[in-house]
Parts: sequence; structure tokens; C-alpha cells
Amino acid sequence: MARLTAKDIRKLTPAERQKRLEDLYNELAEIRIQHATGGGTQNPFRIRNVRKAIARILTIESEMERESQK
Repeated sequence: MARLTAKDIRKLTPAERQKRLEDLYNELAEIRIQHATGGGTQNPFRIRNVRKAIARILTIESEMERESQK
């Protein structure tokens, strides 16, 4: 999966953002399981990238929620 930028995330609909967030959480769980069972990941920095992508989506969702409350 390509790196998610804030610009790309803002273009997504709320349903698409939610779907992408679920996919990222599932991917993170899979990577953590691989790491815990001793099977190394192909890209050890993938955990960091996935966590940052999750944070970006959650941040943009909260920004949009605040905007709608104004």
C-alpha cells in the first residue's frame, strides 16, 4: 500500500476513510503477530508506517468533526 498523505485522505469519503482505517488496523495486527511469532517481516519499518497512517486518518477525522460542529 502506498503512503497515505493528508491530501489523499481528505479526498476520501467518510466510508472510504473508515474502510481504510479498518484495513490498516488489520494489517498492523498481522505484522505484530508475525513479529511476535519470530517470523521477521520483510520491511521492519512497516509497523511505523502503518501506525503513522492510522494517526493521520484519525487526526483528519477529528478535524472534520470539529469543522462540522462549528
